[in-house]
Amino acid sequence: MKTLLRTAALFLMFSLLLPAVALSHCEIPCGIYDDRTRITLLNEHIATIEKSMDQIVSLSAEGDKNYNQLVRWVTNKEDHADKFMEIVTQYFMTQRIKPADPSDNESFDRYQESLRLLHEMLVHAMKCKQTTDKAHTAKLSELVDKFANLYFEQQ
Repeated sequence: MKTLLRTAALFLMFSLLLPAVALSHCEIPCGIYDDRTRITLLNEHIATIEKSMDQIVSLSAEGDKNYNQLVRWVTNKEDHADKFMEIVTQYFMTQRIKPADPSDNESFDRYQESLRLLHEMLVHAMKCKQTTDKAHTAKLSELVDKFANLYFEQQ
């Protein structure tokens, strides 16, 4: 009986830890990830968030509401906003945008502008989670374009 309990406890411990390990990003300079692909993914998340917003508004306007579908679209919208924010923070802010020397004015200005754009993206992604106002998805698209132009210009 003790062996069975010990085995079950070990299985539970490993099953709880394994998903976190499998889903994490190693943060070593492996060179596998492609910057342009991350920009494409950001735009896909924006499109998904916008479609989710449209569905939420449409389902909310119906007389006989389908709450299951409504909840699914809200969850989908929030999941994609989280994925968007993950790329902005975990990929670009922590791994790709390197601090610049303040004495190099041009480089430092680009660095500050990159951080400003990324931060503004995070704020609008958060607003997308809070509302169905598509002005935030439009702003996200604009910010991603500005960031991509600045980011690829400096490479």
